[in-house]
Amino acid sequence: MLIIASLLLILCGLVHSILGERYILIRLFKRDNLPHIFGSDQFTKGTLRFAWHITSFAWFGFAALLVLLPDSRILLFTVSIIFALSGVFSAYYTKGKHLSWLVFWVISALTLTSAVNG
Repeated sequence: MLIIASLLLILCGLVHSILGERYILIRLFKRDNLPHIFGSDQFTKGTLRFAWHITSFAWFGFAALLVLLPDSRILLFTVSIIFALSGVFSAYYTKGKHLSWLVFWVISALTLTSAVNG
């Protein structure tokens, strides 16, 4: 179960970075009304790009933890809670249109099941 959860996290990270860069960030950066911080909009663009992709890196880290520490029940419960809440936020803020909530809840369920069943 944890391997499936890890693979879902890796897939989410890859899709998030690739599609986000292509369909959101590049289009956003073409706008001429981004805030100018420190004299230009380059800092704003860099910060947005960094913040976007660091989410994917965090998911890759979670995937690694699930594979490397499968016997840590506290880790599994923590990951389950984090992704359950991530699913709630995703479902709420996108009114269910962004299907990440579904993947987050599957990850949550898999890690919770692994934690409970040891």
